[in-house]
Amino acid sequence: MRVATDIGGTFTDLLFVDKQGNIGFDKTHSTPPDFEKGVIDVIDKARIDYESIDMFIHGSTVVINTLTERKGAKVGLITTKGTRDVLEIARGNRPDLYNFKYEKPKPFVERYLRKEVDERLNYKGEVISPLNKSDIIEIIDYFKKENVEAIAVSLLHSYKNPVHEQEIVKIVQDAWPGIKISSSHEIIKEWREYERTNTTVLNSYVKPIMNTYVDNLSDILDNKNLNQNRYIMQSNGGVTTFEKAKEYPINLVESGPVAGIYGAAMLGEVINERNIIAFDIGGTTAKCSLINDGKVRVSTDYYIQKTDKNAGYPIKTPVVDIVEIGNGGGSIAWIDELGSLKVGPQSAGSTPGPVSYGMGGTQPTTTDANLIAGRLSGKNFNYEVDRINVERVIKEKVADPFDTTVAEGALGIIDIANSNMLNALKLISVRKGYDPQDFTMVAFGGGGPMHAAELARKMGMKKVVIPYTASVFSAWGMLMTDVRQDYVQTYLKKFSGIEFNEINGLWNEMEQTALEQYAEGNLEQDRIVFSKFVDLRYQGQEHTVKVPVTNDLWNVVLMDNLKKQFHELHEQTYNFMLPNAEVEIVNLHLTTLGYIEKPQMNTLTSNNTTLDDTILEYRNVYFRGPGWVETPIHDRNVLRPPHVVMGPAIIEERTASTIILDNQKAEIDKYGNIIITVEVV
Repeated sequence: MRVATDIGGTFTDLLFVDKQGNIGFDKTHSTPPDFEKGVIDVIDKARIDYESIDMFIHGSTVVINTLTERKGAKVGLITTKGTRDVLEIARGNRPDLYNFKYEKPKPFVERYLRKEVDERLNYKGEVISPLNKSDIIEIIDYFKKENVEAIAVSLLHSYKNPVHEQEIVKIVQDAWPGIKISSSHEIIKEWREYERTNTTVLNSYVKPIMNTYVDNLSDILDNKNLNQNRYIMQSNGGVTTFEKAKEYPINLVESGPVAGIYGAAMLGEVINERNIIAFDIGGTTAKCSLINDGKVRVSTDYYIQKTDKNAGYPIKTPVVDIVEIGNGGGSIAWIDELGSLKVGPQSAGSTPGPVSYGMGGTQPTTTDANLIAGRLSGKNFNYEVDRINVERVIKEKVADPFDTTVAEGALGIIDIANSNMLNALKLISVRKGYDPQDFTMVAFGGGGPMHAAELARKMGMKKVVIPYTASVFSAWGMLMTDVRQDYVQTYLKKFSGIEFNEINGLWNEMEQTALEQYAEGNLEQDRIVFSKFVDLRYQGQEHTVKVPVTNDLWNVVLMDNLKKQFHELHEQTYNFMLPNAEVEIVNLHLTTLGYIEKPQMNTLTSNNTTLDDTILEYRNVYFRGPGWVETPIHDRNVLRPPHVVMGPAIIEERTASTIILDNQKAEIDKYGNIIITVEVV
């Protein structure tokens, strides 16, 4: 049996597939700060025999939560003499351009803990000044005195030559055994000193926390005799071992969310949908990503806490291109100082949760609004819902201030939440030159099915797919991923100056490094596949376009084809091309996949029921325009092909509700997915 667990801010999800291809899933509340307890709770709730598990894959929000809540370790930074203020200087391209009181993000390492060493390399990686080793001993003594819990080492140009970083790491480990230490060359081999240094610092910042978490989870699983084939989801869409996760936890910054994106891509292959907008609404956030021609975009230009007012913090490790906003089921509705209704980014989380949870929540949330509007059934909550109390809170906090009814107040919350999500969907599609009409929405998470039909209509999309395991779809995505590593190496070169022997040699070195690392994990070489990309730009530009490359040796023909492809992609991205301009390579990017055998998707068996047999009840549901409408509520567990549900209707299951609007229809495919036609002709 294969088991995947996904920890979110509100719920911990589980999905399992047995050897016959049968799928089961469950959910429990997350258990901060002891998140590993939630993992065991959900396995026990699903009544899974630990000894029957032959593969365990885990996704976690521990890293991103530690960063956003600033609850990580006390970090000391060792850097080249004259560069300790790189975290303070950061970048000058501030987002809030006309704010004369703008403040740069506060570094994760205070200045008194940023220490310099006497050493220097040039941009080619050649040693100009040797490392002064006596500096290191003094710094170690100082860090011990200041009770530093982790150390980051980031030297100038070490991405070209790591010799001095390697010496520092050895000295520190010999003088201070057990201290958590991160060196930049092991995490990232790209240029840009600020981004590289910040990434290394953040890896050290979360390293002690993640080590404790993984060790605690490992101990529990060991005691349950589950001690092999244990993996953790990475931000690049692949999995890695528990030990690698402890060493490079920054690679897990979007561990849980990206699994759903890859799951959507895999589902698209099965149902023959190559262009997809993956849309995930959980308890705390909403996430979306665009999949073009079956390809998930992975980038090293990732930021946390970046907004239109805040520059955020760069993390230059491979992360799936994803937009995330603070709008989930637990997002709180509130009125700002100008009297406007807002939803999120504050969340009620799992504790105390929405008012409807009955656990002490006092602020109205999106979940509460959907309950009052009839889109959720109180019967599917884990406890008895005090509907009168929920109505009272929405009345006091939203309806009364706007002199409207409770139903209109609830629908207003839903409308604002939808508006926030619509902006996120436009960011990944329209703003990047893609027409939403050419894409199918795959909506999942506990809230995705509830909001998808309306958002797809507003986006002008034609089809929505609600996966069979929608509420735990990210966990399903984990079971469909492979072991993955990304190797990025800065190689700044004009096309006119490329030497084929040199660049082919670099690719070969990167491939050999990957094969050696996979050999340590006992993965057969015939299961390893390489994909190559290059980051290209016109000479004089700042940023790049990622272009796929064949695995052939570099020659004149390959470069001519690559240049043509770059011009086309540049025009698609920036709406112009410069066919006569010099082209530069900035980075070589090698992606390696170690293929893991995937579980098979079983098809549904017919149950000979009529459509009327699938109706659980009729319930009043509040819609924009007609108001209250008596609406059929269908049982998703009973629906089968060729059932067709015409809107308005709701398809309900224990962990999710799918809304079908007027002039829409929902069909069930052979895998149990709900296929919604957004506008019936």
